[in-house]
Amino acid sequence: QVQLVESGGGLVQPGGSLRLSCAASGRTFSMYTMSWFRQAPGKAREFVAQITWSTGNIVYADSVKGRFTISRDNAKNTMYLHMDTLKPEDTAVYYCSAVTTQIDTYWGQGTQVTVSS
Repeated sequence: QVQLVESGGGLVQPGGSLRLSCAASGRTFSMYTMSWFRQAPGKAREFVAQITWSTGNIVYADSVKGRFTISRDNAKNTMYLHMDTLKPEDTAVYYCSAVTTQIDTYWGQGTQVTVSS
């Protein structure tokens, strides 16, 4: 199994920045991709960004392209999401997810991001 723990959420003003972290433990050698999703109140969970663990290949949702940057530190088994130019509509619980080579999916507990003045 893979365990995921997010951190770094909080309250930030519109236009501000925040960095989220997702620390993985357990069978990390089996990770294929890691992703960020988010869920706003009353809305479905939506995809934000994905990184392929071995190659570093990256995909972004159109809504965050140019503002968010996903990265990973293989040595620390940690994925990051650097968020710039935050908007109120970015307010959500942010979840990290890992898919293994056995196509098992794991989720973290989520971290709240609130963008408000």
